[in-house]
Amino acid sequence: MARHNDTGHKGEALARKFLENKGYRVLETNWRYRRAEIDIIAKDGEILVFVEVKTRSSTAFGRPEEFVSTKKEQFMIDSASAYMEAIGHNWEIRFDIIAVLLPANAAPEVEHFKDAFFPGI
Repeated sequence: MARHNDTGHKGEALARKFLENKGYRVLETNWRYRRAEIDIIAKDGEILVFVEVKTRSSTAFGRPEEFVSTKKEQFMIDSASAYMEAIGHNWEIRFDIIAVLLPANAAPEVEHFKDAFFPGI
């Protein structure tokens, strides 16, 4: 497995544990719809949360959260719509980003951005 894939998997595992420790109930991980993937789908109380996890080993080229493009946001929105239709969803939703930094000689950093973006804005 390529090193960047390993970094991504570690970041997603840390993000999942982070959410579970905050009381979220994880419903799906790596949920795919067409060409898109939602890293984590969870419930925060009654709110359905779609989470993009971005992991980097350093900030040399920017913070992890800066790498969520407008195109990625649109893929998530489209995928979220398909997921909601599949489960008969009728409650509040939110799009979050979890940024994970895995520096070589330091403890991992996890930062959670709630309501990171909004559909149609």
